[in-house]
Amino acid sequence: MFLNLNEFLIAVSNALDFVEMDLLGVSSNHSKRVAYICLKLAEKFNMSAKQIYDIVSLGILHDNGASDQEIHDRLNDRSIENSLYLETVKEHCIIGEKNIENYPFFTDVKGAVRYHHERYDGTGFFNLKGEEIPLMAQIIELADSIDSGFALTKINYETEKKVREYIKKEEGKTYDPRLVEAFLSVSKNKHFWMDLSDTFINTVLKSSIPAFTVEVSYVEIRKITKILSNIIDSKSPYTLEHSNGVADKAAVMAEFYGKSYEEKMKLMIAGDLHDIGKLAVSNSILESSSKLTEEEFEIIKEHAYYTRLTLENIKGFEDITEWASNHHERLDGSGYPYGKKGHNLDFNSRLIACLDIYQALTEDRPYRKSLNHQEAMKILRGMSNAGFIDGIIVEDINKVFKEQGS
Repeated sequence: MFLNLNEFLIAVSNALDFVEMDLLGVSSNHSKRVAYICLKLAEKFNMSAKQIYDIVSLGILHDNGASDQEIHDRLNDRSIENSLYLETVKEHCIIGEKNIENYPFFTDVKGAVRYHHERYDGTGFFNLKGEEIPLMAQIIELADSIDSGFALTKINYETEKKVREYIKKEEGKTYDPRLVEAFLSVSKNKHFWMDLSDTFINTVLKSSIPAFTVEVSYVEIRKITKILSNIIDSKSPYTLEHSNGVADKAAVMAEFYGKSYEEKMKLMIAGDLHDIGKLAVSNSILESSSKLTEEEFEIIKEHAYYTRLTLENIKGFEDITEWASNHHERLDGSGYPYGKKGHNLDFNSRLIACLDIYQALTEDRPYRKSLNHQEAMKILRGMSNAGFIDGIIVEDINKVFKEQGS
């Protein structure tokens, strides 16, 4: 299929912003602002269109390691601002680099995430110095630092002045003198600062990224969506295998039903991404060991809506968007977020919904231990008898998976 990588990038950035807002306390659109600053600096260094595209991707993905459970546990145990503390945690660079090793970059970006907190004077995590640090990593460090350290959402003259003074002060210490010169050059233009505001950043970033629409295989797309599913699942210890589990079971059921290769791959991608909206839900709710309040449950309900919002602007993802975002709809109209009824839910939407329930029941949750196959089937049958989910699919799940659990 043909995939507009720009559309996909923006969708990814919207999702990852949710993680950083929840875990790190950063303002909205952080990854987009980092990506845009990277883009302007890359242009100043006369990078190629493919290199610029890649550094925008890296700007969006630079803190993807922050969702890892080890990092999350540390962040929960801090009294200082999480976005500042993260800058002291070497592991998020290592994890982040590993997470994106299969992302389809156009150029060699090795080390750009791993070394994005190195300092020009050699006092960073890995003690690389000067030109030992990849230029892309240096650019990301500058962009990330100023957006984390200054309030760039609402720019005024004083903020502009403070940022420029900080960059000058760090010349030769944190930043390569060439990078300082490049930033001072691009930041002298008023539009640069206005572009960074929440009002304009989405539009400006979309129009500025070099346009690449490429033909990619479903295997290549899954390399990307598995990266995202790992980020989604890593947000909580209780969902470490959830999206991957739904995707794997969707593949098995697709084989059982004799579906085409293309449909099977789409189902797996829908499984990978069905919970991407949970990145917008606070871990304090996801990991609650007590019964959720009505207000908390209403917040949980929002995640399926965010899944649709994230995916619906990617051309070619129409089926995937539908199947992924319908996973909490119910045949009798009692589901969410749209209250769709059976005649509005196609077979694959019903299948993902059933697999999501089965996978969740067979996983540990903060309020209960995992259920075995028979216990999970009892609940699924109860739901099908009540008219919530498809009874035929429920029995097919039993046929296919009964030998895997007892």
